[in-house]
Parts: sequence; C-alpha cells; structure tokens
Amino acid sequence: MNVNVDVNADIKKLSIAYSPCPNDTFIFHALAAGLVRRPGIAFGPPLLEDVETLNLWAMEARMDVTKLSFHAYGHVADRYFLLRSGAALGRGCGPLLVARPELAATSPAGWRIAIPGRYTTAAMLLRLFASGVSFEPVEARFDRIVPMVASGAVDAGVIIHESRFTYQEAGLERVADLGEWWEGETGLPIPLGGIAVRRELGADAALEVEAAVRESLEHAFADPGAGRGYVREHAKEMDDGVLRSHIELYVNRFSLELGREGEAAVLEFLRRGAEAGLFPAPPEEILLCP
Repeated sequence: MNVNVDVNADIKKLSIAYSPCPNDTFIFHALAAGLVRRPGIAFGPPLLEDVETLNLWAMEARMDVTKLSFHAYGHVADRYFLLRSGAALGRGCGPLLVARPELAATSPAGWRIAIPGRYTTAAMLLRLFASGVSFEPVEARFDRIVPMVASGAVDAGVIIHESRFTYQEAGLERVADLGEWWEGETGLPIPLGGIAVRRELGADAALEVEAAVRESLEHAFADPGAGRGYVREHAKEMDDGVLRSHIELYVNRFSLELGREGEAAVLEFLRRGAEAGLFPAPPEEILLCP
C-alpha cells in the first residue's frame, strides 16, 4: 500500500515584510530569491512597505517576521522577539533635522516639524532631543519630507534613508544630527530599526529566522552585485552613488550580529523611551540566546 507523506507538514510557513529601502533589499535579496533554506521554516512572498506602515502592522501583530523601528518595538516587545541579525544600527547614520536656510539657525520652538511616522525612531529621537521644547509634529511619508520643507508647507523635517544624502540639493540646511546627539549623550551607536519575530511562533522558529537573515546577509557580503537589480527595482533614489552610500552607511557589522555594543545600545534606547513614558518597560527577554 502506498502512503503519501507530506514532507512539508512540519514546516512553518512564515509571512515576512521589510522596507523597500536599499539596506533592507540588500540584506534580504538572497532570502527573497530562495537562496536561503533553514530547517522547519519557509517564507512566503515578502511584502515591501514604508517603515511606518510596517510599524503599524506590528501593532496588529500582522506579520510573522517584520522589519520595524526600534521605537515601534518598544510598543510590541511583549508580542515579538527581537533578532540579533538584520538591524540598522551604527555611528554617523542617524536622522537629520533640516530646515530652510532662514530658519536653520533659529530655535525650533513653535515649529511645525515633519516626521516620517509617529512610531519611527526618528520621531522618538526628536522627542528626546527637543525635550521641553514645544513644537507641532506633522506625520508624512519619509520621501515627502524634503519637498514639504523646501516648499514651506512645514518649518522643518526629520529625514531618514536616502534623503540624508540629497537634502542639500533642495536648498535645505542641517539644524541637528539626531544620531550625533544620541552618540554624545550615551557613547553608544544609534539603533534605528531591527527585525522581529512573533513570540507565539516559539523560540526555536525565531532562532531559525535569525539564522536565515544572517545567512542572507552573508550571501550579500560575499557577492554584493548579485542583488543590485533587486535593490534598484525598489529604491526611491536611483542614483548608483546614493544607493551605494546608503548601503555602506546602514549595513555593517551590527547588521550581521548586534554584539554586546549593539545590544547595549538597543537596551538603552528602550530604557530611555520607557523612562520618557513613550511605551512600557520591555520584558526581560527580548533577545534569544542560541
């Protein structure tokens, strides 16, 4: 008698989402292309969305595996584990507060300031940096902020991603480097965003996802040109120099493995957010030990 055995019966099919920004598409190209295999898990077609959309989805626990801002993670730490691989974290890579030249040297008190989403790390950094200063935050997609500031629709904006390299072309000036401020305050690199896995999937599945993300990045480091078409397909800024600078700035040793310094930076960021009343204190176990 022939017995049909479903070899995929014990494999968890996981939904996954990340941003279309070059650092994420660089990291995840090998995984999206099916070049990464891990026991017990498989990934569905990835969804690529703006980071604030991903943050809002995380609030609903919509995705099994998701990129999200570390600010947003503070709100969902009870529902998601944080992975040690795939993070955007480093030095000299923080969000910038920019304005038109006539305002750049004045106080931001009373300004209307565009932010790339309520739950972004950029929004939290602005709150911490401008503590005690009254301003009006205006939420906008990250790629709309530079035009809004240049046109006078808002007084200033906090810019992230590719805009960090192109804002001067719009005639804007830097008011403050929020990452530089963070580094001066803490001595630690700035944690921008990370990869999280739903806790209910279990620790074993989460560790396999972590290994898959690390393997995907190892593919990218070994052959940086392999995912060039994938990166260009999804990038908002198509200039090769900007794409290369973006990847070099946001993908680094912390992306492969947070390490002690990276973990310390994330924990300090979450501690300060909780202290400021932005979200509850996170559970003790947010990072899994293999």
